[in-house]
Amino acid sequence: MKKEKAVFAAGCFWGVQEAFDKVDCVLNTVVRYTGGLKEYKNPSYELVCSGKTKHAEAIQIEFDPEKFSYEKLLGIFWNGHNPTTLNRQGLDIGSQYRSAIFYLNEKQKKLALNSKEEYEEKIR
Repeated sequence: MKKEKAVFAAGCFWGVQEAFDKVDCVLNTVVRYTGGLKEYKNPSYELVCSGKTKHAEAIQIEFDPEKFSYEKLLGIFWNGHNPTTLNRQGLDIGSQYRSAIFYLNEKQKKLALNSKEEYEEKIR
């Protein structure tokens, strides 16, 4: 079985994790902080909430690309939250709740940027 990883931030990581855990072809999910300053390698919840670290609450998804594509994961990402609200999702407010795609290779980067353009075109 082939395995790949994807990393998305879309608000509180527990809700995002729950959404992706419901997808049959997702093999594993792990919540984590990412996208922050390098000097904060393993920040605490309190430090992240302070805004000092610049980290986002994110989910790392392990999936079988032969059964479920990265593009389909992007579709779940875009449809599972409101990426137009800056630094918040629902009642969760702070930069750690921002919307972000953390691509892990050039192929993911291209697909993520294309999906962002498609999403922006759709909401215009």
